[in-house]
Amino acid sequence: MDFQSLFSNVWSIILVILFFGGSIFVHELGHFLAARRRGVKVERFSIGFGPKIFSWVGKDGVEYRLSWLPLGGYVALPQLADMSAIEGPASADAAKLPPPTYSTKVIVFAAGAFFNILFALALATLLWGMGQQVAKEEQTNRVGVVLSEIELPNGQTVTGPAFAAGVKPGDIIRSVDGKSVRSLSEIGAFVALGSGRGENYEPKVDLVVERDGQTLPITVYPQKIGSEKIREIGIEPSTKVYIGGVQKGSAAEAAGLQADDWITHIDGKPVSYQSMIREHLRDTGGRPVEVTYVRDGKTATLAATPLKVVDPETKAEVYRLGVALRGEFTIETVHIAPWTQIERHATMTWRTFVSLVSPRSDIGLSKMSGPIGIAERLHAFAQYDFRAVLWFAILINVNLAIFNLLPIPVLDGGHIFFATIAKLRGRALPPNFIAATQSTFMLILFSVMIYVSFFDVRRIARDRTEEKPAPVQAAPAEPAQNSAPAPTNP
Repeated sequence: MDFQSLFSNVWSIILVILFFGGSIFVHELGHFLAARRRGVKVERFSIGFGPKIFSWVGKDGVEYRLSWLPLGGYVALPQLADMSAIEGPASADAAKLPPPTYSTKVIVFAAGAFFNILFALALATLLWGMGQQVAKEEQTNRVGVVLSEIELPNGQTVTGPAFAAGVKPGDIIRSVDGKSVRSLSEIGAFVALGSGRGENYEPKVDLVVERDGQTLPITVYPQKIGSEKIREIGIEPSTKVYIGGVQKGSAAEAAGLQADDWITHIDGKPVSYQSMIREHLRDTGGRPVEVTYVRDGKTATLAATPLKVVDPETKAEVYRLGVALRGEFTIETVHIAPWTQIERHATMTWRTFVSLVSPRSDIGLSKMSGPIGIAERLHAFAQYDFRAVLWFAILINVNLAIFNLLPIPVLDGGHIFFATIAKLRGRALPPNFIAATQSTFMLILFSVMIYVSFFDVRRIARDRTEEKPAPVQAAPAEPAQNSAPAPTNP
């Protein structure tokens, strides 16, 4: 038995329960404490919906329960809203209870989101103290690599969108669709969430680029890449390129290159990505090249004459040095202020919601994650780095806060919306109207959850089949990947 793997999985499950379940608990705790503070009758405090797994009645007369459907939770408040169709019948007769004031309704319903933000702020403070590991090369808006070709989901290779539009390595991208950006990871997220369209309704993104002190507007037409068909423009951060291995009898061995040498230049050109060496050799036609490298902290340059070989994929004659390459990021620890973390998560969450409802974007419900997907991501992060778990837990709580305040019936924002309408019209809305509306939207919400969970399961199964490495996080400052890009063999 692999006890290390077993311990890792148990630890991951504990963290999922602690941070995912804890985020739901904190939200409901906010409603509970605010209701008690404002003198509102509390019938039930439930984590999950549906039939109970177990429950008990406290000395305060409140039923505390854990329910079978882990899709959230609720605090039954019959004075504030009749949710008996969803939460079950209340023992107290709501009609006999004193009606709460408008301010009480707003405070109690908003308290859940407020507590999620407080929890996120506490976690962000902890992460601030611990520091986040980030890839230094991703925390800049300076383009490292512009891919000349990218592969579509159907296997077809096309010209890279940024390359075709004239974006160059070293360009500083100042804005994406009019929104200022700070890092390559943020640029990637804004492109993916974009809703720009061209004359033929093809995806479009407008960049403002700084090059040699001049500001240039550049329009790029992204391609939809990967199994999720997300908009991308084909730019990447630069990486340090190392020799992973040297083939016997190769040009690299003859020249004296060794494993773990860091290749910095070829013919005087900085090497910032793995395939650059292959591309350069293709253009030199087999002539000798100068390779500058770092070994044991010392820089040296040598000449190497590529050998002509047959590419096993294309069967064409090509020139190769005979080395396996690996790319590595420079990992550094940064300490980001808690309020900055919250602001970045809130901004990205809101942009995601805007993109989700925009008919011009390529983001649909199938791209979202439900409880299954969230739990799986937490599990993956737990095996990667505890700080990554904290980062994701902060994102979960900011998401919960913003989502629950949307003016949608059944959600906290919907209750506040109904209370506001009643306040403005001077009398309560018809109970039958409220009950019917809430039941309808609850059915819609559960249907969406099931729909999203289907794609979560399919996504997890696909990732298991493809044996993908450590998770990639799309955030302005995020835990770096634990593995280098796949080796190439020029």
